[in-house]
Amino acid sequence: MALGYLMVALIAAAVAVFALQNSAQTSVRFLMWSFDGLPIAAVALVSLGIGLVVAGVPLWIRSWRWRSRARSVEARAAMLERTLAERKETLLPRQQPPEPPASRPPSS
Repeated sequence: MALGYLMVALIAAAVAVFALQNSAQTSVRFLMWSFDGLPIAAVALVSLGIGLVVAGVPLWIRSWRWRSRARSVEARAAMLERTLAERKETLLPRQQPPEPPASRPPSS
């Protein structure tokens, strides 16, 4: 867990350094919107965030589908195991445990 915190701290430090070194102002135009005076770092980080969301949503949907399929297959396997156990119980005669041999009186 400490390694994860260390990685997050390093990434946060890298983002902070990136933002401080790329503070020049720029203007952004997209369709009918226009933004003036945005730092280059903000534009780059927002673009990165949007790209992560756009790439992550299809991956999340696919993993959700796989988990759903896995749950249904596990439920079907459990049902089949129960059915098999019931069938074995019905078809196989119950075996009586063998009786222990009769004890002999001690010989003198």
